Formats: sequence, C-alpha cells, structure tokens
Amino acid sequence: MPNNPEALICAHVLGGRSLESLTAANHWQAAEGPLWLHLNRHADDSRRWLTKSREVSAADRDALLAEETRPRLLINERRLLLILRGVNLNPGADPEDMVSIRVWINAERIISLRGPQLLAVLDIRKALDNGGGPRSTGQWLAQLTEGLTERMAPVLDEIAEALDGVEDELLTRTGPDLRSTLAARRRQAIALRRFLAPQREVLQRLYANPPDWLDDLDKGRIRESADRLNRFVEDLDALRERAMVTQEELNTRAAERMNRNMYLLALVTAVFLPLGFVTGLLGMNVAGLPGTENPRAFWLVAGGMLSLVVLQIAVLSRRRWWGA
Repeated sequence: MPNNPEALICAHVLGGRSLESLTAANHWQAAEGPLWLHLNRHADDSRRWLTKSREVSAADRDALLAEETRPRLLINERRLLLILRGVNLNPGADPEDMVSIRVWINAERIISLRGPQLLAVLDIRKALDNGGGPRSTGQWLAQLTEGLTERMAPVLDEIAEALDGVEDELLTRTGPDLRSTLAARRRQAIALRRFLAPQREVLQRLYANPPDWLDDLDKGRIRESADRLNRFVEDLDALRERAMVTQEELNTRAAERMNRNMYLLALVTAVFLPLGFVTGLLGMNVAGLPGTENPRAFWLVAGGMLSLVVLQIAVLSRRRWWGA
C-alpha cells in the first residue's frame, strides 16, 4: 500500500453524475440528489477532510477511522453510524479475514470508508457507473447489506463441502492431513462467527429501529439480509459442532489404534519375558552352569525355549488374549 494513498475512491450523486474530487464534492448541493463519498481510511487526506466536516462529529470521526472494530450501530435523529464486515475475497487473502466498511449516513449523504476492497461495494459502484444502482441513501444501505450477505454464502458452502469431504474420507482412512484440514475449517468457522454474530444483531437493530428516511421496501430488504445472516450464524454453529464430532471420532480412532499397538506390544513382551529370563540366567559368568560341557546343550535349550513359546501362545489363545 502506498505511504499516502489517494483519499477519494469514488463519489457519486445517486441517480446522477459522478464527482472527480473532494473539492467537487464540497460544492455539492442537496438539491442535486443524495451524495455518496467513498474514502480510503488509510489516506491522510481522509482524516483531514473528516476533521473539517461540520456534519461528522469528533466521536463519529474516531469511530470511522479506528484501526480495529467490530460490527456496531449508532443511531440518532440525524444520522446512522454503521460498521459492517464482509468476507475478504481479494486475491491471496483468506475469506475469514473479514474486511470492514464504516458508514456515516443520513437522508442526504453517505460517507463510507474502507481499507481493502469489498466486492459488495464494487458492485454498487459498477451499477452507478452504468446508469443504474440506488437512487436514495436507503436503497444504497439496503443494497450494501444484501451484497455483503450474499458474498458470504459461497464461503460457508466451501467450508461445509470441505467438512463433508473430511467426513467421507474418515470412513476409509485417517491421517494428519485430515486433522489439519479439519482444524483449518474449524478456525475459519470460528473467525467468521466472531464477526457475523454481532453483525446479525446490528441488522436486527437497524430493522427494529429504522430512521425515518428508510422506506418500507428498504426495511424489508434489510430484514431479509438479517434473516439470512441469522441462518448463516446457525449454519456456522452447526459446522462447528460437526467439526467437533468429527474431531472426536478422529481422536477415538487414534486412541483405539494406539491401544491395539500397546496390546500387541504387551503380548510380545509377555512371550519374550520368560525367554529373556532364561537367556539372562544362562548367560551369567559363574561356575557350575549346566550344559557347559555337553555339545548338545545349545539345541536342548533352544528346543526348550521354543516349546515354552508354543506353550505360552497356546495358553494366551485359550484365554482369548491372543488376537483379541
């Protein structure tokens, strides 16, 4: 990112012309139609412009420029201050690293700030450039909430499909790659829910306490976005529970495999422990060991040890310890 990026990303009079600079936006008149200013929050000129604005209070400016923030909604009679998050679909980024958009909005003006690009906002810009798009601040807000919510669906579907794949593979095999995939998807679900849950509450509050300039159609669109977001949060909860159950199954299978290995090792130890005792006893370097002068002593001892092994295996099999 440049050290001092351009402050103005775009400026549109909704349903009318686009503006090329902040200076042109400063000469905008309300009679022309609602104005949308989209700014880069990392630009120094954005902070200076907001500082000089007579409509944006110091508290609102600090909230718009904060480095870390969660979804929130502040309402008064004149404006809404809205902070929302969208999945990060920029190249090379992780979708769960959700990108924030900060919005100051009233009946006549929209001031939005963002860091990384959001495709939902880009869709609005393209529609306005092509002569379409929202015609009021309420329509703009409804389209933004719809776009942010719609872009989340493919990400959740991808997590669900990956989890389905892990569950299918679990029927045939286990391995560290399954555990790593499962852990990655669990982290994704947790990271997404961290922002989607408060964002759901924000949209529900916005629908329950709408400003006067938000008409019934736009309120209905926002309510639909809130309902859909609520389903996404429920889906994430279900995905987390499925991931936990799958993780428990993986742990159970690993424990069973370890128990089988330990059981086999215990059986082998039980078979060879008497043999080790015999060889240790005969290996003592003391006088009087039997068979030291007998040329057939080695074969007699070896045969006796083999017989002992056969006897042990027979006893273990009879007691159903062998191969259990």
